Amino acid sequence: MTIRSRIAAAFAVASLSLVFAGQSHATVFSAWQVANVPFGDTLNVRKYPSGTSQKQVAYPNGIVLQMTGRCTGGINLLDIANQPAWKQQQTVRYRWCEIWHDPAKNGTFVAGWAYGRYIIPY
Repeated sequence: MTIRSRIAAAFAVASLSLVFAGQSHATVFSAWQVANVPFGDTLNVRKYPSGTSQKQVAYPNGIVLQMTGRCTGGINLLDIANQPAWKQQQTVRYRWCEIWHDPAKNGTFVAGWAYGRYIIPY
């Protein structure tokens, strides 16, 4: 096998590995909306699930968020999606739920955490 053949084969294997590795981490997003934030206030999205964590961005009522489905306490939004909206809200009320967003609005998406009291199913 020539050096070019070896390089091409190695590149092909590496490319396939990246394709399959990327698929294993795929997540289905669910949409929830910012709600119940007091008039004139905003929902702070944090870097980690804590009120003392770094604030990434703040969203007003009505903004639709892309949820990863993961919430603290082992709750998965996809597992509760078939429940009535009021019951979903109660389930996450005192939990932090992970979102996928672009806080800088520059095409760089990151994970952040929103407090469940201020989100409702969309």
